[in-house]
Amino acid sequence: MRAAVQDMLLAQRGALVGWMPVCLGVGIGGYFSMSAEPDLMVFMIGCVIALVLFVLSRMVQVAYAPLFLALVLIIVGAGLAKWRTESVSAPVLTFRYYGPIVGRVVNIDRSASDAPRLTLDHVTLSNMSPDRVPDRVRVSVHGDQMLAEYQPGDLLMMTGHLSPPAGPAEPGGFDFQRHAWFLQLGAVGYTRTPVLRLAAPEREGWRLWVFATRMRISHAVQLAMPGETGAFAAAIMTGDRSAMGQDTLEALRASNLAHLLAISGLHMGLLTGFIFAVVRYGLALVPGVALYWQTKKIAAVCALIVGALYLALSGGNVATERAFTMVAVMLVAVLLDRRALTLRAVAIAAIIVLALQPEALTGPGFQMSFAATTALVAVFTYLRRFQMYRLPKWVRAILSVVISSGVAGLATAPFAAAHFNQISHFGLIANLLSVPLMGVLVMPAAVLAVCLAPFGLWVVGLWFMDLGLRWILFVAKSVAGMDGALGHIHAPQGAVLPVLTLGLLWLILWQGRSRFAGLAGVLIAVVLWQQSTRPALLVADNGTLIGLLGPEGRALSKPTGSGFVAGIWLENDGGPVAQEVAAMRTGITRNGRIVTGQVAGWKVLQVSGKTALATLDDCDGADVLISNQTDAGPRPCVVFDLRRLRATGALAMDLSDADNLVITTAHHVAGNRPWNQRQGRAGPPIVLSRDETRSSEVIVSEVQ
Repeated sequence: MRAAVQDMLLAQRGALVGWMPVCLGVGIGGYFSMSAEPDLMVFMIGCVIALVLFVLSRMVQVAYAPLFLALVLIIVGAGLAKWRTESVSAPVLTFRYYGPIVGRVVNIDRSASDAPRLTLDHVTLSNMSPDRVPDRVRVSVHGDQMLAEYQPGDLLMMTGHLSPPAGPAEPGGFDFQRHAWFLQLGAVGYTRTPVLRLAAPEREGWRLWVFATRMRISHAVQLAMPGETGAFAAAIMTGDRSAMGQDTLEALRASNLAHLLAISGLHMGLLTGFIFAVVRYGLALVPGVALYWQTKKIAAVCALIVGALYLALSGGNVATERAFTMVAVMLVAVLLDRRALTLRAVAIAAIIVLALQPEALTGPGFQMSFAATTALVAVFTYLRRFQMYRLPKWVRAILSVVISSGVAGLATAPFAAAHFNQISHFGLIANLLSVPLMGVLVMPAAVLAVCLAPFGLWVVGLWFMDLGLRWILFVAKSVAGMDGALGHIHAPQGAVLPVLTLGLLWLILWQGRSRFAGLAGVLIAVVLWQQSTRPALLVADNGTLIGLLGPEGRALSKPTGSGFVAGIWLENDGGPVAQEVAAMRTGITRNGRIVTGQVAGWKVLQVSGKTALATLDDCDGADVLISNQTDAGPRPCVVFDLRRLRATGALAMDLSDADNLVITTAHHVAGNRPWNQRQGRAGPPIVLSRDETRSSEVIVSEVQ
């Protein structure tokens, strides 16, 4: 048995690089899943353990050395995540602020409600010491003001509302607090007053200069190409999506074409591939150059430079950084006379991204991007065994498009379903009708437009871009409008994606017949997903909305208000409908501002407003009282008023096996971490039992 294990481990030595980002990812994922922030001493001990393991790896048999190194990489991954968390530490607003806001524009985009949104740094707030003011704030601008009125580097003043970044809409949901922490975003809010420019644009630093250049190009493209195609072209060329309408975005998502908006592997690959081909074959036309110069390597250098410029121009999000890193590794392989498209190149790109931005691991961009790339490289590497070169070129071209679209769609589908709770049933058709045109027309036309821009003739390239983008938008809207184009699925529990990912990676990276053991991980993930259940009752973190799961779906306590939270709940249930429709479902009783819901006999009361709360007789027979006001108490039930909800975050209520009511808080699930430390220390879930005699004094003591 020992000899068999050694042989199996030795067989992996040619593919160990692929496991390096996997081990780093395990460590990073472990760090982010901790229920409490580890202190410095823990990581010092971890460093000592890693050093000991590294020394042991040099002393044990060769077959077992990678096992010790894998543990070292797991510890390194956790250390990278901890270092990144501490390095981006910045002040976070701890209260609701209303007053003057002064700051410099460093980003411009649109909110989910289609309002212009400004990210400001160099922030000044009234009556606040500089050491407490957030480094960055993000303000949505409501009213008639247009995005074109703002310029990168503008020093602006406005009167607005600011709040700390909100926690998850439900326990275990997307944690915007953590997302904002790594963006150094200390407050978010809105303004309804005019935004005034205090000073001319201040563009110190290359980042702001690049941002200003991006916006100038974006505005110029939109001026030359009015409408949605111009906004689409601006997104492709500069990464600026601020002009994209919500209807167009929804159509692209429903048809699985939203990836065409992101400057990712497709765009970077098409651009650098086009430049590589043009330079290489252009030089080949010159006999003296073709005979004596290494045109292939010259073309690789030119493509690498263009790719780096495109990365800077795009704003450098995770997908673009991953794409450029992947392309750079491939082009460097060309310079070193190595094979360019390998899993080793994908692994190196993943290592670089995880080392620079460990938090990217938890985001859909990183997961879907690397899932598609890894699957494509693995499949096409396998297809090299078949003698496809014997087929006609046009057949090979069609097969390549069909296979690549199908493989990328299948690889990203589970991650898209887990994060966005939807599956595009006709996405393959839409991609087959759109992606080839992106490669043969849109991206070459964009390069042509850039080349002709110095001569004032870039409208020629934009005209061809317009033709291609009109077709893509037509396909997106047509496919999105088909019956059954979009399917919905409920959100999985937290263990599903890690188990699924590790199973698929084992299937791809492991050498030998044992690789098929990865199918067991995939099967376990599928079973876990099918057995995942949704909370019986959810409560918003401001106490204004509750949602009770029933036979018709989740019934909401009101038809309007808290629409963002309501939409997330319904999407995670796998049944997104209008809030008005969900509010008409049975299961919740409304009596003015008092709403009653039952969870298997447990009565939950939600009260809105001071007047309704004051007229309430104790708890009116309820076991749990929810209020959007501060309650003086005491009451003979468990009370979650506004003050307590700000500390606990959103609530989820479910029955245990013993029919006890278990109340779980979002803060407890997220753990005590730097990004939510303003909420205090998270307490354990509250369990209400029918077998206990619970006096009002006992309940009040527990809540306190």
